[in-house]
Amino acid sequence: MARPADRIRPRGMSNHEAAMNEQLQRMRAAHAADPMPPWSARASRLQALQSMLTEQRQAFADAIQADFGQRPAEETDLLEIFPSLSGIRHALRHGRRWMRPRRAWAGLAFLPARTELRPQPLGVIGIIVPWNYPLYLAIGPLVDALAAGNRVMLKMSEFTPHFSALFAEQVGHYFKPDEVAVVNGDAAVAQAFSALPFDHLLFTGSTAVGRHVMRAAAANLTPVTLELGGKSPAIIGPDARFAHAVERIVFGKLVNAGQTCIAPDFVLLPRARVDEFIDIAGGAMARMYPQLERNAQYASIISDRQYQRLVALRDDAVAAGARVHPLSPAAGCCRRCC
Repeated sequence: MARPADRIRPRGMSNHEAAMNEQLQRMRAAHAADPMPPWSARASRLQALQSMLTEQRQAFADAIQADFGQRPAEETDLLEIFPSLSGIRHALRHGRRWMRPRRAWAGLAFLPARTELRPQPLGVIGIIVPWNYPLYLAIGPLVDALAAGNRVMLKMSEFTPHFSALFAEQVGHYFKPDEVAVVNGDAAVAQAFSALPFDHLLFTGSTAVGRHVMRAAAANLTPVTLELGGKSPAIIGPDARFAHAVERIVFGKLVNAGQTCIAPDFVLLPRARVDEFIDIAGGAMARMYPQLERNAQYASIISDRQYQRLVALRDDAVAAGARVHPLSPAAGCCRRCC
């Protein structure tokens, strides 16, 4: 159940914190006035989101391109726009059924009692969005929250300033302020956002930042969902279709320039086939992204900071005895090629 709107503005609160707190209270009040929105209202919000994506599709792709330095529109369509629209259609198709009360077994000790499960909105949901998929990782959880009848505040990434600003502007055009609101700002704003007493908070990002988010949310006993990065091994068995497997692994690693939480980050395969793997991977790279240094279909690393982090990982591995096998003659020539 949603919490009562009893939060007051503490002394010393910054302007950003005050604005976010006031926005949260407005949403709380709106939820209290309509705690169980009918399916018609939920569907209308989902349809508004669908319209925003279809009507602003090119503008969103251009903004993401500006933030990355290079991110082909086809890749944004494939990785962000189309999955987002698919999620909206799925919610519109099934949302009414998700709302229905369901009978459940009460247990022998309580017979002849009857038990019924009634899905209810939580209230106001906070979503912290990462930079690597700034549209899809905003829309995906937003669809779920709206289908469940909640109101939503999103904190966009400061590392995608063009898209974050455009997204905030467009959300203001397609939604009422007490339905969906977007917050932009630096790490200090993100910290203050995670400390707000949401009814649920969802964070997608690194483990290190996830610890800070959960620590801040714990002060309010806010339930938290953390979607954190991890290891993504790829395993090629002795009887696998070897060339096919290598090509699929290379594609998964190169799409979005590898800036995907589930991109393969190491491969386990028979030792005798390591050189064969390297040769096939280089050929796959050449077919997918010929003339890499001038190929407009290959995304850039989002920022110099992230590029230097990757270079440091490579250098550390080399210092520890690893061998480097560039998949393209252009690899390492500049930030957008790596």
